Amino acid sequence: MNNKQILLQRAEEQFLRRDYNSALKIYGLILKDHPQFQEAEVGAYLSDMGLENDEDAQALFDYYQVIKKSNTDANEVISNLMQAIHSTRVVIQHAFGEANQNKVYENGIAYADFIQSVEDKGDFKQAFEDIMFSTRVVITTKKDFIDFMQRLIGAGYYDMVLGYLDSLAGDPAYDQDIYALYRLIPKEA
Repeated sequence: MNNKQILLQRAEEQFLRRDYNSALKIYGLILKDHPQFQEAEVGAYLSDMGLENDEDAQALFDYYQVIKKSNTDANEVISNLMQAIHSTRVVIQHAFGEANQNKVYENGIAYADFIQSVEDKGDFKQAFEDIMFSTRVVITTKKDFIDFMQRLIGAGYYDMVLGYLDSLAGDPAYDQDIYALYRLIPKEA
C-alpha cells in the first residue's frame, strides 16, 4: 500500500469517527500532492459537509462506498451529485435585496472578495474550483447573481447554472434578465 492509499484509509477512518476536521486535513494533504485524486476530492467535500450536516455527509459517504464497488463511473456519479448539492449552497439573500456590504459572512465569501480572487488568479474556473468544496459564495444583488451565472456558463458549468436557475423559478426576482441566462447555455448541454 502506497503513502496515498495509507493517508486515504486514515482519512476515511477519521470521517467514519465523525472527526471531520482531522479527515479534512488528511484529505488536504493527499490533494496537495495529488490534486486530481478524485477519492480525496470527494472525501474533502463530504468532510466539509459533515461539519455542517453530519447525517447527510455520512449517508453520502456510505452511498459513495457502495457505488464505488459496483459502478465504474462512481466518481462521475458522485461528482455530479456533489455539484448539484453545491449549487444549493450559494446564498442568495433577501431575493437579491441589498445587504450590508460590511457584514462578515460565516462560512462564506462575499462575491466581491471572490471576484478579487478571480482577478488575482486570472482564471475564473481555477478560482471557483479552489473554493468550490470549502466555502459558499454570498451573492446579495441581482447584478452579481447574473454576473456569476454568466461566468459559470463561460467556464462550462451548465448543469450547475441550470440548478441555480431552476431553483429560482417562481421567485419574485425571477424576471427576463434571469430568464435570458437560459439562452446562454448551449442546447447540447
